[in-house]
Amino acid sequence: MTQFRAVLFDAGDTLIRLSGRGADVLHRAAARLGAGTLDPAEADKVWQTVLHRASTPEELAKGRDLSLGRHREIWTELYAAAGCEDLAPGLSEELYTQTVNPSSWEAFPDTVPTLEAIRRANVRIGVLSDTGFDLRPVLDALSITPWIDVLQMSFEFGVCKPDATTFRSACEQLGANPAETLMVGDNPLTDGGAVTAGLAVYLLPPPQTTALSPRGLSAVVPLLTSAGQPAGGLFD
Repeated sequence: MTQFRAVLFDAGDTLIRLSGRGADVLHRAAARLGAGTLDPAEADKVWQTVLHRASTPEELAKGRDLSLGRHREIWTELYAAAGCEDLAPGLSEELYTQTVNPSSWEAFPDTVPTLEAIRRANVRIGVLSDTGFDLRPVLDALSITPWIDVLQMSFEFGVCKPDATTFRSACEQLGANPAETLMVGDNPLTDGGAVTAGLAVYLLPPPQTTALSPRGLSAVVPLLTSAGQPAGGLFD
């Protein structure tokens, strides 16, 4: 007997991430721009600045995930403010182009096996993402789409996490009460807001920026059964 009827997953840094280690996407953007080889230390410094500023409440409050146009505007401004233009003129725009390209994303090794195990447990799966660009091509390319029952993206819904309406809407689409739904994410500020809507929340630790490794998603599966045992072998 399952404890939950549905599971909601955040997308970025929970199921998927930008490919490579740390500033690799920045180096790829520079190469596409024809800017030559970036200094590794300087590129890493800029990328770490991007990551730090991107998750601040002040940056999130700008509404970057509420429209396609706003998403491009806010992110390119952030890239420029972090020092991308000092590395190479035009790098901010090219970096944005790379970050919304489906080929720039990869799934964690345990993403699809975990989703498959959840489906075998007869638990419905939703993805709830604050995003200002369409994730469908990304999820299609990474073979995640077949395992998803509901995909709710903020730029289409018009509201971002942690607003309780985002979680309630996703639960309604999944046909599950909030009390029967588990939210899985990595950001206490946004994903943690699910508790205000009556969901249980499982937060992952910050993702590594080194070689791609399992995200720890397999720990979700035992939570779905009252006996605390996975429904079927996770990596059978």
